[in-house]
Amino acid sequence: MMSHSTENAPRHHALPLLLATYPVLALAGAITHRQVFALLALAVLLTLPMLPRLRTRRLLPWLSWLAMLAALLGVWLDGLADLVLEAVPVLISAVLAWGFGHTLTTDEPLVARFIVAIEGVARLRQPGVARYARQVTAFWTILLGTQAVLLAVLWLCADRSGLLVRVGWAAPWPIPERWAAIWLHVGCYAVLGAAFVLEYGYRRWRLRHLDHLALPIMLKQMALCWPRLRQGKEAATP
Repeated sequence: MMSHSTENAPRHHALPLLLATYPVLALAGAITHRQVFALLALAVLLTLPMLPRLRTRRLLPWLSWLAMLAALLGVWLDGLADLVLEAVPVLISAVLAWGFGHTLTTDEPLVARFIVAIEGVARLRQPGVARYARQVTAFWTILLGTQAVLLAVLWLCADRSGLLVRVGWAAPWPIPERWAAIWLHVGCYAVLGAAFVLEYGYRRWRLRHLDHLALPIMLKQMALCWPRLRQGKEAATP
């Protein structure tokens, strides 16, 4: 029994450890301007989505992971690791904005899929829930889209290491590099976390005629149901 628990422990702790390590390495790279920190942060970010397949111990996922690490090493040798790292928040915000926004054209906005995946179809049929789900999906689309634009401006216009400066162009709005780095690697994620918590509080007030899951339980269920969300309500139903 003890050996079984010991064997499974790394599986339980690897993901939160990597999640906690990434922003530390990213911010260290932005502040010290040392490419090695950017390289390590990118390696951590690349490893996160690969973890489930790496745990299968199959050869192909490991070869793919090593090939991607080799490509990162080439980026680092070219002195571009920090520039690529600073593009990551821009891409994350843009992809998430699209992920929420494109579902608004369907009868299954993304937040509705979350609700069905976590609490079942019956929850979505309760008074006010479906309408609120569409409104919150629109809110996240606007917030993430706006943030993607802001982050792109910071990435382009940082006064010493922005993309425009690197290619020899003058930035139309020079932004102090330290502030750009802090927002790119810390501020943007803090805004999303704060918005999530505030929306949860508003939801409890707006739909106060209904019972609600506690925030920690809801977060856990979201993590467990995430793989099914892209498939719509029928696939998401427990």
